[in-house]
Amino acid sequence: MLTKQTHIGIIIRKHRQRLMVSQEALAQMANMDRTYISMLERGQASPTLKTLFFIANALATRPSQLISELEELDVVGD
Repeated sequence: MLTKQTHIGIIIRKHRQRLMVSQEALAQMANMDRTYISMLERGQASPTLKTLFFIANALATRPSQLISELEELDVVGD
């Protein structure tokens, strides 16, 4: 079963790919390291609220949109 951590990574990847930007480009736009973006997308890290805001801004969306998509999945557990 996939966790919330894994699902938020999938959502971030979906939005990144929609914009057709690489992990490296997203990392630069969000002022983060590319390896951290990779870890988020693979569900190996959980974004803090501050990080979620930076990523959402870089993805030209709202943090609430990312969270809303997570809620729609109705993920149970961690």
